[in-house]
Amino acid sequence: MFFFGAHSWRGESGRRYRFKCVLTKAGMPPNGVGGIYIFVRRRWAFFMEPLYVGKAADLRSRLLGHEKWGRAYWYYGATERYVLGPIRDEVDRRRIEEDLILGLKPRMNDVEIPQAKAARPRRTAAAARLFDMSAIFGRRPQNA
Repeated sequence: MFFFGAHSWRGESGRRYRFKCVLTKAGMPPNGVGGIYIFVRRRWAFFMEPLYVGKAADLRSRLLGHEKWGRAYWYYGATERYVLGPIRDEVDRRRIEEDLILGLKPRMNDVEIPQAKAARPRRTAAAARLFDMSAIFGRRPQNA
């Protein structure tokens, strides 16, 4: 099929990963095959938005009973699942998953993105008094 064939996504490292579309239970990989999967929402025929990226030691059992598929389907409008496999090594699966999550930034993945800049410090009590405009308007702040 033209629409639901293979598709590639690029991770943060710039490397491309080629996934296969899985629409039915018959199209899923056999039991015991590990790999990476992506929940996707299709927009305007060719534009696809990745919603969730995950890894599994057994793709078939993971995708058939996934706890986030219902929310992805009903709330975010997911239409397809894409799989990359077989990937036998857990370290490789973790590395590829992290690369794709940081590159694609899917909305359903709970990821904390590190910030380069430190958070701005809050004003201290002395600085708050310095910017207090009540003296200009004639009112005095009440002390409790």
